[in-house]
Amino acid sequence: MTQKKALVVRGGWEGHRPVEATELFVPFLRDNGYTVRIEESTDVYADTAELAATDLVVQCVTMSEIDGKELAGLSAAVEAGTGFTGWHGGIADSFRASSDYLHLVGGQFATHPGKEPCERQGDEADNFLPHTVNITELGRAHPVTAGIEDFELTTEQYWVLHDDLIDVLATTTHPTRPWHPWHRPVTAPAVWTRQWGAGRIVVTTPGHSLDVLQNPNVRTVIERGMLWATRTASAS
Repeated sequence: MTQKKALVVRGGWEGHRPVEATELFVPFLRDNGYTVRIEESTDVYADTAELAATDLVVQCVTMSEIDGKELAGLSAAVEAGTGFTGWHGGIADSFRASSDYLHLVGGQFATHPGKEPCERQGDEADNFLPHTVNITELGRAHPVTAGIEDFELTTEQYWVLHDDLIDVLATTTHPTRPWHPWHRPVTAPAVWTRQWGAGRIVVTTPGHSLDVLQNPNVRTVIERGMLWATRTASAS
């Protein structure tokens, strides 16, 4: 049997600990029969031959930039069947200035609402709110999230701008609070998949810090997402 090839691409904002975060999942990939190549920049996306031979791209790159050749290489690979997945800002806030990347992924981080102003201490915990990740009806039947019940987190709660081509497996709802300007609860996707050509995309929005990535529910979703997104026989 031909061994599957995974490409881990990491970089961008160091606050999301791209090296440490991806290292949590490299053993899982290897244990599941993948050869793993790790790159510290998106330069590899311009290598069309390498991406054509890659079954899965795992990206952890936040608030960075991507040039036209790199994006064209990534997009073409996904359209041809290469899987694409990641978590939190590493996939949902990677290249804000690239509309074509946003079109590929289907959703973009907009904000993470914070605590009441009088409770803020001036650090990242100002944006850590207790919230629920709700599995959708689709999610209860989907291989990535089947068997996972609604679960609680205290971390950044992503507010995501998205289109209707995503298949939402889990959501989270931002309530109305006196210090926020919106006037009714807003539900945003927390986990979604996207079919793009022959390729599968999986986005998991929780994952700001290593402890969240090690939450059993979050980790299970990410790991299953890697397996599900991997190039299928019909896309080979």
